[in-house]
Order: sequence, then C-alpha cells, then structure tokens
Amino acid sequence: MEPILMMDLIPQYRRMQAEMDEAVLGVIRSGQYINGDAVRSFSDALSEYTGSEFVIPCANGTDALQIALMAFDLQPGDEVIVPAFTFIAAAEAAALLQLNLVPADVDPRTFNIDVQKLESLISPKTKVIVPVHLFGQTADMAPILSIARKYGLYVLEDNAQSIGSVYTFPDGKQQQAGTIGDSGILSFFPTKNLGCYGDGGALLTGDASFARKLRMIALHGRSQKYFHEIIGCNSRLDTLQAAVLMVKLRYLDACIQARKTSAMQYDAGLSTRIDLLETPYCIPCSTHVYNQYTLKIKNGQRDKLQKYLKEKGIPTMVYYPTPLQDQPSVGKYLKLRGDLSESDTLCRSVLSLPMHTELTAEQIRYIIKQIMNF
Repeated sequence: MEPILMMDLIPQYRRMQAEMDEAVLGVIRSGQYINGDAVRSFSDALSEYTGSEFVIPCANGTDALQIALMAFDLQPGDEVIVPAFTFIAAAEAAALLQLNLVPADVDPRTFNIDVQKLESLISPKTKVIVPVHLFGQTADMAPILSIARKYGLYVLEDNAQSIGSVYTFPDGKQQQAGTIGDSGILSFFPTKNLGCYGDGGALLTGDASFARKLRMIALHGRSQKYFHEIIGCNSRLDTLQAAVLMVKLRYLDACIQARKTSAMQYDAGLSTRIDLLETPYCIPCSTHVYNQYTLKIKNGQRDKLQKYLKEKGIPTMVYYPTPLQDQPSVGKYLKLRGDLSESDTLCRSVLSLPMHTELTAEQIRYIIKQIMNF
C-alpha cells in the first residue's frame, strides 16, 4: 500500500499531465503573463459552471473577501456576522477594514452557521452576514436570505471550500453555493476541490453594477487606465494559474464524485461506532462535495486518537482548534452576543481524515481498521 497523505496532488497532475503541460507552456509562449486570454477563458467557463452571471478573478480567496466588503461601502465600526467556527480569513478581511465582528455559533451537525441563533445577533450597526459553506456543503441559505431581507443586510458567501455544492430552496429551486447571496467568493488554493498550482481566487455576483465595482477595486480602483475613481487594491489571477484552473475545471465533477465515493466508504465503515465518533451529517437541502471529511470524536478522545493514527502512518488535521472569539488578532474588533458553546466544543472534538481524489479503497479500509482498533 502506498503511504497515506492528507492531500496528494502529484498523481492528480499525472492524470491530466498532457493537457496541463500544453496549457502552461501555451501561456509561457504567448507572453501574456498578466490578464492573458486564459484568464478570460477561465472566467467564462467558471460562469457557465456555477451559473453566476459575473465572475471576477483575483489573487486569492482572502482578497476576494476584502474586495467584496470594500464594495459594500461599509464604515469603520459597522458589524459583520461571521461564524465562530471557521478559518480566520473572513474575520481578518473585515478587521482590516476596521469593521466589528459578531461571532455566530454553528450547528453542531453541519458545522455551518446556526440560523436559529442568527437573528438575535443583529444590531442597528449590523450590515453583512457572512455564511461560510464549511467542509463542502452549503449553509442553510433560505432562512439566512429571509433574515437578511428583513433587516436590509448584505449576504456574502464564503465558498472557499464548497464549489460545486448545490443548494435546494423549499420551492425546489436549485443554485450552486456562492451564487445565492449578494456576492460569493472562491479560493483556488491547491488543496481545494478546484485548486491551482499556487494562489488564486474569484468573486461571483449576478449584479452587473456590483460586478463592475468589484473589478474596479481589484484593479487599483480604476475603470480605465491611469484614472482611479475609487480606492482599490492590486489583486489579479495569474494567467498561468488561470490556465491550470481551466484544465482542472474540466475534471471537477469527476473529482467531486471521487470524493463522494471515498466519503461513502468512510461512512459505511465508521457509522457503526457511534459510541466513539460521529460521521459527517449531510443537510437535506444541500449536496456535499467533501473538501474535508470531518469526524466528531466523543468523550474527549480526539487528541489520543490523532496520536494513535499518526503512529500508524495516518495523517489527520484539526480544522479548527481555536474559535474566533479566542483569536488574539481580532480581539479588539469582537462584539460578543449570545452563546458560542457549540463552536467551543467542536474545536475540541473535530478531526479530519485524509480526503482527496487519489485515495484508494485499500487505504480507506486501513484507516477504518485502525480507528476501530483504537
């Protein structure tokens, strides 16, 4: 059996090597290293794939969050609701703009923002809700949109981990994660389901005027060369990375299916040990694309299990060990309201197993066996 890795990108490259080499060399030979044809081609293809009318590529997912928040014309001290259990990027982008952060507790089953607790967090200063579609499935967007409309709030979807996840509204309408709110963001970090060979990101919106503003902000605040109408930044998707992503986008659905197959094998082997752990819960209104396969380990055994699996040659990760309210970097921007106990508990109990397109059935059987042995 091959060594087990949390993420194995090399075999994935080998499967598409001929297309990838041709695409990358084509960019090098073209000399179009910034905003080349590959960027426009990828934007168009991503628009078709996601159903988002407008796609604005940028340098990374964190930049995308900041650009979107800048486009909302927020003022220092305005409040942004962000899940307490997630990566720091959304909170960091808001803090850089001197916005205050209101941590929201999450549903312990889905790991996504708890819509039952959401409305109690809103104040007259609240301007934006940032649902993070964590680990591969969409947050429950219908009630989030309803609350946002009631209070006149923006909805910015952090879809860094869940491209391809499909949300079904109560009336049967379906939309991809990231295309539902006022804007959505994507990250193309190499370990994402659609990852490039470096950094990359994009913004999604269905509003032409807002899309124009996002493009301006990402390009030094200008709509024409050397004429800068608003304050912006310099955030571009590199042409080489766009060429890589164009190839990978063609394989995305197959890669998602491979992850689902691995997840089903994990589920089948682990769901009998409910005394020790809980396997991922799939919310009925969303498909799951398994950017991560994250267990909840019971009875305070998470760290012991992680150590045991490491001894058996099985890597694992804790996403995430520290909730937002305990992050020193954003402490002065926090506005704490309500209970955050579920986020605290998850930080002490979650454990992510290897999940990528190159996992073999043999490797998964071995992982399951060692967890059962523990």
